[in-house]
Amino acid sequence: MSVTSLQDSRLRIAAIDFLNPAPLMWDFEHPPFSTALEERYSMRRMTPSECAQQLIAGEADLGLIPIAALAANPHLRILPGCTIGSKGHIRSLILVRRAHQPIAQIRSVAADTASRTTVTYARMLFHKWGNAQAPFLPLAADLDRMLATADAAIVIGDPALLALEDRDARLARTGEELVYHDMADEWRALTGLPFISAVWCCGARAAASPQWNGIVEDCIRSRDNGLAHVEALVNEWAARLPIPAATIHTYLTRNIHYVLDQECIDGMKGFFQHATELDILPAYDMKL
Repeated sequence: MSVTSLQDSRLRIAAIDFLNPAPLMWDFEHPPFSTALEERYSMRRMTPSECAQQLIAGEADLGLIPIAALAANPHLRILPGCTIGSKGHIRSLILVRRAHQPIAQIRSVAADTASRTTVTYARMLFHKWGNAQAPFLPLAADLDRMLATADAAIVIGDPALLALEDRDARLARTGEELVYHDMADEWRALTGLPFISAVWCCGARAAASPQWNGIVEDCIRSRDNGLAHVEALVNEWAARLPIPAATIHTYLTRNIHYVLDQECIDGMKGFFQHATELDILPAYDMKL
């Protein structure tokens, strides 16, 4: 088979370019499976919102998709087994506000443009907090710039982890006291549900592929091998991000939950139910 035909036959993966999916991507990036997987898949890294855009536009066949995108695109098929979620403290999804300004008095929220699902969760939380009218303004993840533009900010992924690392230094630098709300904590406190951020989904080409079961197996095996190699991932990412290795270890082993178990499936269903009831998302009949 020629290089061109090999490339044309491979399934295109839209992968999130953050720390949190690292265990899910293990086999795609590390031997002994990476060489064989490279013959079947081609991968590009991007933000969560871009993953959704690529899959919806047919520019990717498989993607880690923020679950909010599913409501408007029910043709996308969820792969069983894997998720990016949290059953408690998540750390990398934060709402930041000024300490002197209660949530009910927030007049605007700068929303990380990398996010779709977290903004949907935030809109629901603001409804429940009695401030449903606060507008959400899309901005790049720069906390200082966001707070110069709006009363509060939503930051996700690696920028959120870095903002927490900079918390004390920022207070010393600016003298401005901020409150950092962990979105998964807030959601669980109000609903009792886990916070489910993203799942593997595929478009029509992959869904119709005779290799569907193989795709599911590839993703689950990669997750299992990634979780078995957390120490190696900690070493890799500690060299990439100015975050203590111990924090990265806790994040990958305790903050993020990677198995799409029944509690997480129920969490997704609850997410869509609340979003529909509040008229934030269209009704979505989730199927696995």
